[in-house]
Amino acid sequence: MDTYVYQIENNLYVNLTNRCTNRCTFCVRNGKEQFEGYSLWLKEGEPTAAQVIDCIGDPARYGEIVFCGFGEPTYRLDDMLTICAWVHAHGGKTRLNTNGHGSIINQRDIAPELAKALDGVNISLNAPDAHTYRKLCRPLYADMAFDSVLFFARSCKESGVNCWFSVVDLIGDEAIAGCRALADEIGIPLRVRKTIA
Repeated sequence: MDTYVYQIENNLYVNLTNRCTNRCTFCVRNGKEQFEGYSLWLKEGEPTAAQVIDCIGDPARYGEIVFCGFGEPTYRLDDMLTICAWVHAHGGKTRLNTNGHGSIINQRDIAPELAKALDGVNISLNAPDAHTYRKLCRPLYADMAFDSVLFFARSCKESGVNCWFSVVDLIGDEAIAGCRALADEIGIPLRVRKTIA
């Protein structure tokens, strides 16, 4: 049976899709069948909102319900928003881990919708410029991917979304410094996270 939700420490993670607009060189799913003991490749198709809700149980017993699996959750925007509304109605908190391509994927600015639905949004930046981003993240939308991340981040901030950038530590001190300068310019906090082996 496919894994739609999986628990790590006090958070419950939702695996909505395996589709992604990036093929990051450092991605945990590269050549791996499992993550933290969970098989996150969806072989039976993507879950419905109702299936995920059934798997969550009582959302209030978790620190957060986090949309983060083996794909980009904003491919499933409508279902994600439905799940968020249910989680909040039952006393839970929600977070999205995203590559920042949701507005390209959905062909509209989705930040105002996210502002009403999520308690936090973690936007993966991982590069200080478009050239490095293309090399490291190998995006599907090569010419517009990096700029779309910045557009998405700015729109999240303007819409009142509680958001922050994250970068993986393997990009090196110089690139992290460049990302920090960019984040400061936009006015969004930056978090450095350890690369998952």
